Amino acid sequence: MEMGSKNPMVIMEDCDLDLAVAHAVNAAFGGTGQKCTAASRLIVHERIHDAFVDKLVASAQALKVGHALEDGTQIGPVVSAEQLAANLDYIQTGQAEGAELLCGGTRLERATEGYFMAPAVFAGTRNDMVINREEMFAPITCVIKAGSYDEALHIANDTEFGLTAGIMTRDLARATHFRRNARAGCVMVNLPTAGTDYHVPFGGRGASSYGPREQGRYAEEFYTIVKTTYIHSGAPA
Repeated sequence: MEMGSKNPMVIMEDCDLDLAVAHAVNAAFGGTGQKCTAASRLIVHERIHDAFVDKLVASAQALKVGHALEDGTQIGPVVSAEQLAANLDYIQTGQAEGAELLCGGTRLERATEGYFMAPAVFAGTRNDMVINREEMFAPITCVIKAGSYDEALHIANDTEFGLTAGIMTRDLARATHFRRNARAGCVMVNLPTAGTDYHVPFGGRGASSYGPREQGRYAEEFYTIVKTTYIHSGAPA
């Protein structure tokens, strides 16, 4: 059972910056942010923080929001009026907590009916803010500044959830350490956090999952009853 997430994506100072921005935009806003694997927390090393944020905001503002079947649309509508209202409430909550809204966070009107929302980027956020603790299921992502890899890993793990986690880095040792120590059921290295393959197990840790993994051989095992049988056959006739 999948029960929620607050997925972190760690952006280290040695990463390919343009690739990191592209993957962060994909992870945060793909599917209008309405994916359980979406990256709603972007933990960015302080050395590249400003450059990353500038590129992230420019990319978010360039996304085309519109009808899902319209040519060139990159973000469709939010699923319902209730979800849009909840999203806009989170925007107000983030601002009230002191986060800086750099772009988006407003309802958009389009030629077709729908609950359209401009993708939002918050900066200057802390991991103890509501917008970094609760699953929003929205086109909203929050940037958290970190001074080191160790701090970034600590922030990534400082959540009740543990579905997916990602890191952008050129350092193989660091990527390996993150893969082993990120408390998440799925870890992505130099890839978006959103997206899964159906032939491999899927599920999380902590408050993100309950019960066996989905997909792959684990799904088959869920429907399998294991029975151990002992037989004494006696002497051959």
